[in-house]
Amino acid sequence: MSSHMENLADRGHGGHDDHGGHGGHDGHDDDDGAGHGTLKSYLTGFVLAAILTAIPFWLVMGRVIDSSRATGLVILAFAVVQIVVHIIYFLHMDTKSESGWNMLALIFTLVLVVITLSGSIWIMYHLNANMMPMSTHDMRKIP
Repeated sequence: MSSHMENLADRGHGGHDDHGGHGGHDGHDDDDGAGHGTLKSYLTGFVLAAILTAIPFWLVMGRVIDSSRATGLVILAFAVVQIVVHIIYFLHMDTKSESGWNMLALIFTLVLVVITLSGSIWIMYHLNANMMPMSTHDMRKIP
């Protein structure tokens, strides 16, 4: 009896053979080759994300760029780069994982983000242009 238990422990299947009702799997789910990150990749992603957060903060707090519109565009560019860093280093998404469905979901998400950001900027611009108090020069023109 003890030799039978040792054989089961050596095989690591708890008494089930490889050709049983498990479909050839040993209990571990594979995810189409999309590997999990290593400590080095997570640290690389963290450092890149921290840098991509600190630079826009410095640009705004130090008033490095005179034009607020240009500063906003630079910050949006850093945001896009940071999204890509998060997708690659933390979500481990690429074109091969899950037969391309991850890429389709990513494209859909990017379309929604672009619509939301551009709509928000458009609304804020027009609110600023139409809702700011009038200057004394503009008030003199009113009949």
